[in-house]
Amino acid sequence: MERKRVDKNLSFVINQPLPMRVQVYEYLRERILNHSILPSARLVEAQIAKEMGISRTPIREALHLLEKDGFIESIPRVGYQVKELAWDELEEIFEIRRVLETLACRWVIKRIDAQSLKALEDNMAETEAALKKGPPNIFLKYDEEFHEILVRAAASKHLLELHRQVRQFLLRYRAAGIRNMSSVRQAIDGHAAILACLKNKDEKGFEAAIVDHLIFSKEDIREFALNKNSETAK
Repeated sequence: MERKRVDKNLSFVINQPLPMRVQVYEYLRERILNHSILPSARLVEAQIAKEMGISRTPIREALHLLEKDGFIESIPRVGYQVKELAWDELEEIFEIRRVLETLACRWVIKRIDAQSLKALEDNMAETEAALKKGPPNIFLKYDEEFHEILVRAAASKHLLELHRQVRQFLLRYRAAGIRNMSSVRQAIDGHAAILACLKNKDEKGFEAAIVDHLIFSKEDIREFALNKNSETAK
């Protein structure tokens, strides 16, 4: 079966303060998220190194990181390729995220302070301002920040690290699923419901709002990312 390759029109700019492997990782990850590199595309170490004008070592290290975070996979006799979007994987990851965030609920409701509430309010205001100027997919950045603030308020380092890892696995799906403003507006309404329950110290309502928000997100991805992905493959 013929595999798609990374296109050769790269505009990679070296940023000295960051380790090279991190720069390459972020660059390739962004290209995967914005679909400049498509699912099933092969990532050939030697080819990427030549196109970027750097050694193969940071490329190899970046590819290992991308595999660890679920963006690519290693296929015997093929090498690395971008992972396809799959409903079974999405459902599994969302169930893990639901467990983590409902656990966070029990701690957040008891531990959240005025500073974290203000950070959530600021995030929502910044989201609205950004959406007036940018496309719907700009919401992804602010959605990530909202949930980061929320889980950080649980004051558990281990929970925060686990949640970050799960969010990494979901990034490809979220990026592919955010395509229209109607879905974004519903997701923002979900954030508003979560924040309202937090302010009212409504533990049951808070957990229900989190679960409803995650279910909506999962179904939205299935409609706008996985169905589209299936149609493209036909």
